[in-house]
Amino acid sequence: MTEAERHQQIVSMLETRPFATVRELIDALSVSPATVRRDIEKLHDAGEARKVFGGVASISHAARAHALPFEQSSDLAVDAKRAIAARAEMLCRDGDMIMIGGGSTCHQLGLRLAARPLSIYTNSMPLAAALGTYGACQITLAGGTLHREPGILHDAHIPAPDFFASRLFLGAQGVGAEGVMESHPLLPKATRPMLERADDVIVLADSRKLSVRARFVNCPIERISTLITDDAVAEEDVRILEDAGVEVLIASASGEKT
Repeated sequence: MTEAERHQQIVSMLETRPFATVRELIDALSVSPATVRRDIEKLHDAGEARKVFGGVASISHAARAHALPFEQSSDLAVDAKRAIAARAEMLCRDGDMIMIGGGSTCHQLGLRLAARPLSIYTNSMPLAAALGTYGACQITLAGGTLHREPGILHDAHIPAPDFFASRLFLGAQGVGAEGVMESHPLLPKATRPMLERADDVIVLADSRKLSVRARFVNCPIERISTLITDDAVAEEDVRILEDAGVEVLIASASGEKT
């Protein structure tokens, strides 16, 4: 198989899937790891694919430019979200007081923490309902009106929590040099009280989110301590965040070490 034929086969694979690992390409093309990595590099330079951690991604696979309701978002990138949640759980110590925001990736983290001896404050109604039914951890709910589309509780007249949390885990519609971005105008208002009461802000966002630029800044970049994403993230996106002082942790959704 010639180099051109290999490149065409890789591009064809990415027409039906967003990401292919180095191991999958080795098996599909019957070539060495070094050859696959050279092919990925050339496709990236030619603008035909994106070089990412652990493999290659389609340049046409971008996240939606508008926010989805919680129920719809929960069905997208499930493996990546579970891997991110598993990595985030490692940052939680028994006895911690933590805050968890709304969104499907944060929901996955909350489910993993359900039986842990720690205290969780959340404004997510779906997470509160799940923890109330299946959890053993202590739960504190943000007060206010239920806003069904983002699935959160909020009331502008209710003050910030009267305690400080060691960590705030925050989801995102988009992540970039500005910070965490959202399309729903309510979310920055609902997040602000938690930002005022958290030592560290840890953003949980699958790699699709790093190509999205939404309208409202939910959390400025300088407030973010850590971003946890999956191994389909583009290297240039990681560099932008690391240059801004954000620690980037990569969770392997493909099952490979990266």
